[in-house]
Amino acid sequence: MAINPDFLEHLERMVGRPYFSAHREDLVCYGYDATAALYVPDAVVFPASAREVSQIMKLAADFRIPVIPRGGGSGMTGGALAVKGGVVVVFNRMNRVVEIDEENLIARVQPGVVTAEFQNQVKRRGLFYPPDPSSASISTIGGNLAECAGGPKAVKYGVTRDYVLGLEAVLPTGEIVKTGVCTAKGVVGYDLTRLIVGSEGTLALITEATLKLLPLPESVITMTVAFGSMNRAAHAVSQIIRSHVVPRTIEFMDNASIRLAEDYLHVGLPVDAGALLIMEVDGRRQEIGGLAHTLEDLSRHLGAVSVTVAETEEQAQRLWQARKAISPALFKLAPHKINEDIVVPRSRVPDLVAKIDGLRRETGLTMVAFGHAGDGNIHFNIMLDKSDQTELEKANRAVDALFDTTLALGGTISGEHGVGITKAPYFRKEVSDEAMSLMLRIKQAFDPLGLLNPGKIFPEPID
Repeated sequence: MAINPDFLEHLERMVGRPYFSAHREDLVCYGYDATAALYVPDAVVFPASAREVSQIMKLAADFRIPVIPRGGGSGMTGGALAVKGGVVVVFNRMNRVVEIDEENLIARVQPGVVTAEFQNQVKRRGLFYPPDPSSASISTIGGNLAECAGGPKAVKYGVTRDYVLGLEAVLPTGEIVKTGVCTAKGVVGYDLTRLIVGSEGTLALITEATLKLLPLPESVITMTVAFGSMNRAAHAVSQIIRSHVVPRTIEFMDNASIRLAEDYLHVGLPVDAGALLIMEVDGRRQEIGGLAHTLEDLSRHLGAVSVTVAETEEQAQRLWQARKAISPALFKLAPHKINEDIVVPRSRVPDLVAKIDGLRRETGLTMVAFGHAGDGNIHFNIMLDKSDQTELEKANRAVDALFDTTLALGGTISGEHGVGITKAPYFRKEVSDEAMSLMLRIKQAFDPLGLLNPGKIFPEPID
């Protein structure tokens, strides 16, 4: 159905011609994300303030037009796609770090700030913002808040929601609200901040966030630990955490991902290893050397075939470049991928690894696993040609079986990518009817017209 031309005219006048488009060649650019699915919106708009966002939302309510918030477009589950048409609101003009309060260790940030740029700004002041999704160089703070992004450092420092003290946000009805506090404590009323963070842009449009910062760790030591098998590496992770040494990261790569990353960047990874752990410890310089030695000794005791410590910051950065290169390098294996970010309790990671190995043998499909072993978060990828219907059906059955195993082990079907549209068909596997009913009532309270990012999270037909 064609969008009302009066709506488009009002929208263009509201933000100015340079910050509005309804031309298809522009709209296609904002019709996809990392899922590679394409849903071309009816219009795209670039607001500069919370006031403009409020006006856009009120106008959309008057004309009953869906509104889809968008950050960097790096989402993995279709959360920023206009699956029911409407207007995409892009926040890249709202990209200011409003304030960095070094005395109180907080920052006020607009949603269009690129995550890595914010991290670098606070680092120059001797401060630290730990959430670090692999997409940090292109993803935005607003998108990270919407998805509650995690990253390698979550094992020690937690995820995005743990660093959000308060928000300024625009409700679907157009009101501008402030939630939360700028203090370390605050328990007045419901925690609307945490409700909005992770809601995938379905409850409100975030226009500013008050974020908690930490002092920058004095020193970091990075090491790689190779094991003969993925199962042995998985058991080692569980034992390392039980030893009361908490690294700030424990990443893992299976053999397929090791080979991909090495072929992509040539950093000297052990391509014959069954699995590789990348571990880091941070803290005061005089303390972390001992922690690193403890980790090295423990790893060898647990069956590591080699342990290598990065001697320079450049070497450490190259290792992380290799780890972050896995996802784009996957397309050397096949034209398409199914990408899941399942999580189980750390002690059950070996059981999940065994299930993945079984599925690989049973289906004959190319499967690659890597991710955040320290918090049980595995990025599981099936590489395939989706035009091959037989292959696609086998892959979908494998995902279904993997989700069943994940939930049986006490886990969740999404640790940091969200539900969006790709995981919506599996939503009821994890969420009870009663919990889903409550969530839908919350959605109705925030968004009575159902206009904000419709078609996401909850299983429903997509028009």
